[in-house]
Amino acid sequence: MVTVNHDYLDLQGSYLFSTIAKKVAAYQTEHPEAKIIRMGIGDVTQPLVPAVIEALHKAVDEQSSMETFHGYAPDLGYTFLREKIVAHDYEARGAHVELDEVFISDGAKGDVANIQEIFGRDNKVAVGDPVYPVYVDSNVMSGRTGTYNAETETWSDLTYLSATSENDFIPSLPTTHVDLIYLCYPNNPTGTTLTKEALQEWVDYANKEDAVIIYDSAYEAFITEEEIPHSIYEIEGARTCAIEVRSFSKTAGFTGLRLGYMVVPKELVREGVALRDLWARRHGTKFNGAPYIVSRAGEAVYSEEGKKQVKEQIAYYLRNAKTIREYLTEAGYEVFGGVNAPYVWAKTPKGMTSWAFFDFLLEEKNIVVTPGSGFGPSGEGYVRFSAFGNYESVQEAMQRITK
Repeated sequence: MVTVNHDYLDLQGSYLFSTIAKKVAAYQTEHPEAKIIRMGIGDVTQPLVPAVIEALHKAVDEQSSMETFHGYAPDLGYTFLREKIVAHDYEARGAHVELDEVFISDGAKGDVANIQEIFGRDNKVAVGDPVYPVYVDSNVMSGRTGTYNAETETWSDLTYLSATSENDFIPSLPTTHVDLIYLCYPNNPTGTTLTKEALQEWVDYANKEDAVIIYDSAYEAFITEEEIPHSIYEIEGARTCAIEVRSFSKTAGFTGLRLGYMVVPKELVREGVALRDLWARRHGTKFNGAPYIVSRAGEAVYSEEGKKQVKEQIAYYLRNAKTIREYLTEAGYEVFGGVNAPYVWAKTPKGMTSWAFFDFLLEEKNIVVTPGSGFGPSGEGYVRFSAFGNYESVQEAMQRITK
């Protein structure tokens, strides 16, 4: 008899953003006249920059000729893209990363979920709280999280690293041993950051405990403050304890193209096994590579014109974030983030729960946000505003809220 993976049956409800989409769709059906402004899911809205469009057209034309046609990508991804990544994302910031430590993928979401496949099932996992749901759900699917407590909305075998306004959104180091640590900075959902000094403490802890940090820096391009590290490899000792994941989705608006990468240093060895080699085996077996056309588009992001145009687009979204912060602050809300990230994290008013405030904004203001409780127990009492909208829509939404 065929059996199913019972770990999947432990998953609680549906994916957070699927639940939100269903609630919004139901409301829109009942109120077709409502002009809903969506500030929930972190999807980009601005078109791809001209340098990327030009590269896409050129690559498409190359696919029409026998001499320039490309099929499957190399196992690690195209060298021309990996060379640009090493030079611009790491060497330019004094961080050491080698060419064959970079693995091109179709996005950060898949990478942060798939990387746990190379680790044993009995590893103890720590996650930030609040946390990007994929970190938790992918480990539920792998049977590492234990049993679910519906009252506390926590998993028995997960270590939650609480980050709230009470500790300035800087989670304390675990008090008991953990093996895998998921960190995301600039943080999704809170929009907050870690200084180099704070991140050094995590690297030192991981090396001392023989743990591995899975560092999600998908939003590093939004960093505006000089003292905030863009990569964990700017930190001494990180090459022996950290894997870094990055994405073109938010940096250059590739949510519809799908492109990302992971860095696994050769010095990262556990039980005498190089994790870089394990990931290379998994990557080559289960992934056929990012398309040539999309890879050329990624390469264009690093051109002089591409960097300039992408920087302007990021500034557009950061202006949205600043607008959200200013309107909400003036209206008396307590807000965080939005300076080095495209997300603004706001406390709900009058002690409302996250979902209650979500319903209020949807039904009374026709605005969609993301309830903080969907990111974990420490997210209760907050909502996340995304700055990935059109500026005019962001202004209208804020005016509706602060009337």
